[in-house]
Amino acid sequence: MSLFRKEAAKRPDPNRIGVLLLNLGTPKSPKPKHVRKFLKHFLSDRRVIEMHPLLWRPILHGPILTFRPRRSGKIYQRIWTEDGSPLLLETAALAQALAQELATAQTSIPVEFACTYGHPSVESALGKLKAAGAGKIIALPLYPQYAASSSGASLDALWRELLRQRNQPDVQTIAHYGAHPAYIKSLAKSVRMHWEAQGRADHILFSFHGIPQAQDKAGDPYRLECERTAQLLAHELGLAQHEWTMSYQSKFGPAPWLLPSTQDLFAKLPAEGVRTLSVICPGFLTDCLETLEEIALTGAEQFQAAGGDELRYIPTLSTREDWVQGLAQIISETQSEGAQLPTSRG
Repeated sequence: MSLFRKEAAKRPDPNRIGVLLLNLGTPKSPKPKHVRKFLKHFLSDRRVIEMHPLLWRPILHGPILTFRPRRSGKIYQRIWTEDGSPLLLETAALAQALAQELATAQTSIPVEFACTYGHPSVESALGKLKAAGAGKIIALPLYPQYAASSSGASLDALWRELLRQRNQPDVQTIAHYGAHPAYIKSLAKSVRMHWEAQGRADHILFSFHGIPQAQDKAGDPYRLECERTAQLLAHELGLAQHEWTMSYQSKFGPAPWLLPSTQDLFAKLPAEGVRTLSVICPGFLTDCLETLEEIALTGAEQFQAAGGDELRYIPTLSTREDWVQGLAQIISETQSEGAQLPTSRG
């Protein structure tokens, strides 16, 4: 058995570019057996859980994979659509929209997406790009702010697959774009559209996914990149300091995570006179469990239970036209020696 994958007869063009979008992934369905398989894959990643396997595996294969799949499955059911997972559907739509944006009358640029955990796999997506003739891959994790547990983990999945490739393509990564003007302007447009549709709330919360404090102290750049995004977004919107707060959500396990906690603020802000609260999650580019359930549903319940009147969730950028154009711009600007990718808008 060969160590390397068999290559197709048609060789990729080393000058032809393909784009690979990387997202976290999702269970196949909310059924406990599918959730268990997903959680096992996800929580076995040393990037995600930085604990020695001899200590972590008994915990993972004991209480977590015994009880959590059924509980998490019920949570997934709250956001699942007739067509499947929102994260999977929106990521697929984003890849299609980006391909259309990058296409010109003279050429097309193949765009595929892959999940770090689950399907479609990096192996499958990379194979499609090479089959389309792409010999140079631009890999972009769908996390604007780099964290080892998200962007790092997705790129690890790509590197592992490249180790199996006999004919390795050139690879360029885009893993830090949380301060790019196109991204900030699209976020600001989301907020302004929300204000126009629902009015301005008493306060706005910028909620990012959290990471353990130990990872931050070890040198992970995530917190600094989140803070930079929040500051730039507040400036773009002309917000005074008292009008906005940034926070961190989705804490997992007993170890201390970055503060302040989004969930703690849901309980605290009503007592400080915040009756209406808008929440945007800048670190998520597609809606998923953490935005649709944790914020829009459970978060709204927590805020109202604490005495607030209304929590207004601002959807992710997803496939909105200005963001697809912005993403194409970010990709174009990464090309060496100032060369830029053509787009459908020239």
